[in-house]
Amino acid sequence: MRLVLISLVVTLLFSCKDSKKKEQISEPVKETIEEVSSTESKEEYPEDFMKVLEAHGGIATWRAQKTLTFVKPNDKGFEHYTIDLHTRNEKVVSEEVERGNEGDKTWVLDPENNFKGDAVFYKNLYFYFYAMPFVLADKGINYSETETLEVDGVSYPGIKVSFDQGVGTSPKDNYYLHYDPTTNQMAWLGYTVTYRTGEKSDKISWINYNDWTEVSGLKLPKSISWHKAEGNKIMDVAKTVVFENATLSEKGMENGYYAKPESAIYVTRK
Repeated sequence: MRLVLISLVVTLLFSCKDSKKKEQISEPVKETIEEVSSTESKEEYPEDFMKVLEAHGGIATWRAQKTLTFVKPNDKGFEHYTIDLHTRNEKVVSEEVERGNEGDKTWVLDPENNFKGDAVFYKNLYFYFYAMPFVLADKGINYSETETLEVDGVSYPGIKVSFDQGVGTSPKDNYYLHYDPTTNQMAWLGYTVTYRTGEKSDKISWINYNDWTEVSGLKLPKSISWHKAEGNKIMDVAKTVVFENATLSEKGMENGYYAKPESAIYVTRK
């Protein structure tokens, strides 16, 4: 589920890793970026959503960026993510596996057959959760009112997000962005998932966003936490995902960075 469910200090993070992985993580190169004025952005979105975007640094600042990187630790070590913010091409490098996409094609480099997940399903997945609320400013998105979310005695106003037909891989998914009424910062994200059969689900999963850091003038999450829930009744934390060493750059990666390595294979949805 995507679009529907950031200088990285390489020598510190990967000094104990093999030199092969060091070579695979490159630095962005200069690229001309078209400036987006705040006046233009204000005309595109509802007032409430604009307040959320501005509380996180503004859509113009986000659109001026070309490359996003971050590290997601896991129980096996780490995953280093590099994403082209304009094309959404992605490359994910871990100690044992590389995977990525260039356009609509998804590839995996897994010599030891260690990756057991669905690479197509995971394409842009954690990027999407990480880059909230800015990814909800993509084209082909519709905004409407939704009921206030009540959590621990606090009322969080909300915005329902839906997608035009043909946008993303799961246009039937819905998102519910709820924000702090005092700071206007994003606080909760609810989302539904479309089953592989195409059947729409009414079950809403909830993520708490309450741990922010500033990256190149933008507020992005240091961690996010999924919560158990019954409908809109939020309960205990179920899982927390941490993000480290985030960078943003107005430069793009060198040509071919996201392309399939010679020994990798293209994969389809499982």
